[in-house]
Amino acid sequence: MQIAQQSVGSTPNGMEVSAELLQLVSFHLAGEEFGMDILKVQEIIRMQELTRVPNSPDFVEGVLNLRGKVIPVIGLRRRFGIDSIDADKQTRIVVVEVHGTILGLVVDSVSEVLRIPKSTVEPPPRLCKVEREYISGVGKLDSRLMILFDVERLLSETEKKDVTAAAQN
Repeated sequence: MQIAQQSVGSTPNGMEVSAELLQLVSFHLAGEEFGMDILKVQEIIRMQELTRVPNSPDFVEGVLNLRGKVIPVIGLRRRFGIDSIDADKQTRIVVVEVHGTILGLVVDSVSEVLRIPKSTVEPPPRLCKVEREYISGVGKLDSRLMILFDVERLLSETEKKDVTAAAQN
């Protein structure tokens, strides 16, 4: 995660106190708010027509041509086992780089860029293994919680090969 320093006050002797901040892109999926490291995000684009690739993993929605580059697009709803919905005007594709591979991630909407103190993040709750494997923690923001999504854990080594192969076909 991207960490920044921010002055958050001063001590009685006038010395500044700083807190480590996580810089996150906030997005929504099935009514839940997620945050992703801003350094992993290359750009955010509107949903567009995707080309389906035969024999690709079921969570790969298809591929798109982004300025001459063919990019595999993963539906995060499918990847997380959440019921799919039709894309609407809020649906976005978040273009990320994971281990040198450029991917698109379909999300319900993208809301804002946030900075939250690292001290407000707690480890993910003890859920079943599958749900925890993509989550690095839970951040507390005033009266709401944000699930911190670890894009590096999205694909296994085998899945990375399958997704890359789908883009090259």
